[in-house]
Amino acid sequence: MDENPDPSRRTPEETTRSARELIELLEVLWERGRHTVSPTPVSASQLRVLYSLDREEGINLRALGELLGSAPPSVSRMCDRLEALGFVQRLPSPVSRRQLELHLTGPGKAYLRDLRAQREEALLGVVNAMSPTTRKALLRGLAGFQEAWEKAGHSPRPGRPLKDARSA
Repeated sequence: MDENPDPSRRTPEETTRSARELIELLEVLWERGRHTVSPTPVSASQLRVLYSLDREEGINLRALGELLGSAPPSVSRMCDRLEALGFVQRLPSPVSRRQLELHLTGPGKAYLRDLRAQREEALLGVVNAMSPTTRKALLRGLAGFQEAWEKAGHSPRPGRPLKDARSA
C-alpha cells in the first residue's frame, strides 16, 4: 500500500483526494436534511444565488451572473424561481431607474438561517466525536485552506473569519 498515513507527508494530490471525499460525505449529510428546512428546498444553483445575495445584498442580475460565472438568462430564471418561492425580491435601484437590485426577503433569510443551523448541528455531532487534538488540526487546516483561497484571488467566504487555530 503506497498511502502514507502521516498527514504531514501527504502529497497535494492525496490531500485533494481526501478533501473531495470529505466534500462528498458533506453533500450526503446536507442532502439528508434539505427537505426538513423547507417543504420546497432549492437546488444547489439556487442556493448559490441565496448565498451570494446574503453576501452582496442589492447587487443586480449582471453582477450576480459575473459572481456566479453564469449567463444572464440562467441567472434570471433562477431568480424568477426564487422570487416565486418568496425568497428573493427585485427592487428598483436608487442609483439608476433602468436597474433592479436583488434582495433576500425575510423568508429567504430565514431559509438560510435554518439551513445553516441544521448543517451546524449535523457537523457538531461529528466534531464532538473528534479528539481535541484532531479538532485543533481540522481548524488549522480549514484556516489554511481559507487563506490559500483568498491568496489565490477568490472572494472571502461569507460570515465571520475562522477563529485563530491557536486558540481552539
